[in-house]
Amino acid sequence: MLHIRSGLVSTCGREQVQGEDIQRLRPAQWLNDEVINFYGAMITERAARQGREQGDPLDVHYFNTFFYEKLVNPGYEKARLNKWSKKVDIFSKDVILIPINLGNSHWTCACINVRRKRIEYYDSLGTRREVVYQRLREYLQRESLDKKKIDFEFEDWEDYFSEATPQQENAYDCGVFVCQFMEAISRGEDAEEFAFDQRNMPYIRRRMLWEISEKRLIGWKQ
Repeated sequence: MLHIRSGLVSTCGREQVQGEDIQRLRPAQWLNDEVINFYGAMITERAARQGREQGDPLDVHYFNTFFYEKLVNPGYEKARLNKWSKKVDIFSKDVILIPINLGNSHWTCACINVRRKRIEYYDSLGTRREVVYQRLREYLQRESLDKKKIDFEFEDWEDYFSEATPQQENAYDCGVFVCQFMEAISRGEDAEEFAFDQRNMPYIRRRMLWEISEKRLIGWKQ
């Protein structure tokens, strides 16, 4: 394990992590918003830097850990979520990554996969939540009306959930799984292609600590 200094450890765009945040990557710790949002920022930055040539990450947009919470309550209009995409055309992206905090007790991950025309949900405890698909469909409809003044065309869109999604075997690795789901999705992988599972979590925590400290993703290949 790398030595973890106190104070500011690293910055990426608007995100930053302190020593107390990165301590969450030690064994048996639950990840907080700061670590997950920083990882999402690194994924987005990598995608922007490397472009869309063959083998490169997809064109990614990342909504931080507070997005879904605000979408649910107080809702699209009251939370002014149209402002969140004021400077970006989400419909031109390949994938939109959305980490979800369920009751401050479990992290899961959703993705609006524009490229494949599907709304995806990944849960390391294996639970499919229909309400997530419903909320994100409502979001796409509201965004389309706000930005394009037309209804969103849902024809050929599907809801994706795979039993091949890697599963956690404890009560604290969910955030690490979510970060790895997002990283793999940003490279165009399906759940069936995810090359990590519970056995890899100790190594992945150490790798994430290094990645965040150095602000450089090295990816995961088994």
